[in-house]
Amino acid sequence: MKTEWIRIFGTMTNGVYILTTALEGRINGMIASWVSQVSYEPPLIAVAVHKNRFSHGLVRESGLFALHVMGKQQKMMVSRFMTSDPETKFSGIGWKPGQTGCPILKDCVACFECRVKTSIQPGNHTVFFGEVVNAMTISDAEPLTTRDYHGQYIGKA
Repeated sequence: MKTEWIRIFGTMTNGVYILTTALEGRINGMIASWVSQVSYEPPLIAVAVHKNRFSHGLVRESGLFALHVMGKQQKMMVSRFMTSDPETKFSGIGWKPGQTGCPILKDCVACFECRVKTSIQPGNHTVFFGEVVNAMTISDAEPLTTRDYHGQYIGKA
């Protein structure tokens, strides 16, 4: 990507989310910021996941993910999901298996549990379209955005 484009893409603001997934006793979580609601009926959320992420394989195989809206005060919580070790990510934080079996974080603004309806791979990320099968509000905190966090993710993995 051209250097100037990287700067320009950096002006786009996105939410900062934690995506969790599970398959046959294995769990993982990752930061996701390329996320959007794409349909009202049925309720669909699109999330882009780089092909080399551990979570990518789990979502592709299980067809399940949970997406957590994080609050502005949860930067440290989000940072723990930058590591590659799933045990470190979930150690010492409150979570439980959700309706789909995906880890549901107890400390977030809201959570959507999704079942993948379809996916496309238009570039170096796969876009998973998940139908919301369960949703919950956990707090009324203001959501965290890329402007509040460590900067903009431009797609390098």
